[in-house]
Amino acid sequence: MDPQELLQKYRDLQAYVGWTPSDAGRVRSTVAVLEPHLPEIVDDFYAEIEKHPQARKVISGGAEQIVRLKGTLTTWLRQLLGGDYDLEYVLRRWQVGYRHVEIGLDQVFANVALARIRLHIAGILRTRWPGDQAELAATRDSLDKLLDLEMALINGAYQAEFAARQQRVERLVAIGQVAGGIAHELRNPLNVIKTSVYYLTNARSVSPEKTKEHLERIEKQVTTADSVITALSNYARLPSPTLRPFPLEQVVREALEAVEPPDNIQVQVDLPPALPPVLADLDQVQIVFLNLFRNAYEAMPQGGALRISATDGDGHVEVAVTDTGDGIPPEVLKRIMEPFHSTKSRGIGLGLAISRSIVDRNQGTLKAFSEPGRGATFKLRLKSADRVPEQKEVNSGPS
Repeated sequence: MDPQELLQKYRDLQAYVGWTPSDAGRVRSTVAVLEPHLPEIVDDFYAEIEKHPQARKVISGGAEQIVRLKGTLTTWLRQLLGGDYDLEYVLRRWQVGYRHVEIGLDQVFANVALARIRLHIAGILRTRWPGDQAELAATRDSLDKLLDLEMALINGAYQAEFAARQQRVERLVAIGQVAGGIAHELRNPLNVIKTSVYYLTNARSVSPEKTKEHLERIEKQVTTADSVITALSNYARLPSPTLRPFPLEQVVREALEAVEPPDNIQVQVDLPPALPPVLADLDQVQIVFLNLFRNAYEAMPQGGALRISATDGDGHVEVAVTDTGDGIPPEVLKRIMEPFHSTKSRGIGLGLAISRSIVDRNQGTLKAFSEPGRGATFKLRLKSADRVPEQKEVNSGPS
């Protein structure tokens, strides 16, 4: 996390718990009482760790490591009571939490360890406090605020590292999925090319017709492989959308003209005349409709009907693209928009994945609904431009 961002977050947390300079002063006033007892607090802390295997397992360096850790904890306590809660202090606390994550200490043990220190400090103050009880109560309140802030920093470090690890795992999964998809989609054309090359190289007497046939097969498979690479490139390098108002009927009509339906499929467009314009990237949204229409036609090889309808409300326009095909099985439906997930004999299963990515970037949603034997409906939801009538063009930011 950016240091200044972290400090600002700490300041916000201080304000949230009502931390004031008076709290810092009261904490500093405990140093004289607690300093002689710091070794006692530290020894108790590590003696308790010895009783819990899940906590003890992270200490792998034996007695020497425990000596070093005791010194570190003593320094941590002195800094805690020092009263200087600046950027350097916050960064040190964050690193302590981060180190707990690195060594594999369960977050639960980090929290209860802090609670044990809190109870030990409270016990010493209760028996050794030189002032009146009202002053002690206020001082303990200040210490509780401070220790709560410590726990917030530690938990923040855990959450940040957990999120980073999740992202790394997700990237690895995505890489594996992409690699698997590429291997699957390129292996077939490569095998065909290999077979044809082997035939042309090893056949004793190849007629001109056979030569032409195999060369055409090779050319066709090269084209197929190139289309796979092009689709992957388009998916990975999808540009940032330029959001601007446009009438939805325009892009629907243009997509229908670009992908004409087969003769055995009837198309019904039911868009209300008063439908407000949407705020999105026209060219990118057209890609979505092209994919949805192609999929719908392919889902009805024996013929059927395609219906395009729309409603508006709550600042959004929702378009439903419904076919009368065989529907999508539940186990396929839940993965239908994942990259490389395809039930077709041809294609690499990127059409719907690209469509969902486009819609996400255009601040909308794309959802699929289906029952086997009863067709499928894809619902595209986009922002209405009515809420920003004077906004001519909006760039959504870097991709």
